[in-house]
Amino acid sequence: MKFEYHDAKIGALLGFTDNIKKDQNAFTITKETIKFLWNRQDLPVSFSLDGQEIVLHPRQLVTLTYLQHVSFVHTELPIAAFVFNREFYCINDHDSEVSCNGILFFGTQDIPIVTIPEAQRQRFSLLYEIFMEEFMTSDKIQGDMLQMLLKRLIIMCTRLAKEQLIVKELNNDQIDIIRKFNFLVDVHYKTKRKVGDYADMLFKSPKTLSNLFAIYNQKTPQQIILERLALEAKRLIHFTDKQNQEIAYELGFNDPAHFSRFFRKMTQTTPSEYRESLNFSA
Repeated sequence: MKFEYHDAKIGALLGFTDNIKKDQNAFTITKETIKFLWNRQDLPVSFSLDGQEIVLHPRQLVTLTYLQHVSFVHTELPIAAFVFNREFYCINDHDSEVSCNGILFFGTQDIPIVTIPEAQRQRFSLLYEIFMEEFMTSDKIQGDMLQMLLKRLIIMCTRLAKEQLIVKELNNDQIDIIRKFNFLVDVHYKTKRKVGDYADMLFKSPKTLSNLFAIYNQKTPQQIILERLALEAKRLIHFTDKQNQEIAYELGFNDPAHFSRFFRKMTQTTPSEYRESLNFSA
């Protein structure tokens, strides 16, 4: 089962499928899309994300952006998915409404997997059914209705993410700082590598950020910045044909040797050794 809303005039897309493995390339637009993956099965399902296996248990959802590399080659059970692009709904422009950046999307922390509590199962199931009805109702306001439903899905998942993925000791203002920091790192990690740079953009002190992240998790803001840079280096080695020197310059290193030292410090292996390990695994 596959549905699609496509506005060719502005290049907007919202798609739905109950089997993303089968339909991932069947939509009118497949590039630079954002995805909700939803395990509606009674058993766990898995897929590959940036070369790592991710397991979704029953009633779990995860969000993916076009910066990540996803593969369903070894996925055995169907995974439902909503797929949309910024022309249909720009999460950056609407961030003040849904507060999702840095939590559900474009974050630097762990993969944002949320679990639908038993008490909310009916709410999510009802939203799913309403989505299906609107996809089958073709009229002048179909796009507006689908956008409202997508916004509701984003808000519901963001609320769950805040409850399940962020410690209770933080208030809403502190959570807002953390998610904005996560988003800014995902945007600027190639050019800004000091905590002070991000503190300035957030109108906070570096010490404030460090104190917040000491409560939030075991990683410092500086670790998060460097790990995001290392993740992108791994992605470029794994999923492109670019050589180490090209990758070094793309990531803002003036000297390939400096990049190699950085990569080794972060991963305990050189870029060339990492590339060879991928070829060996393949």
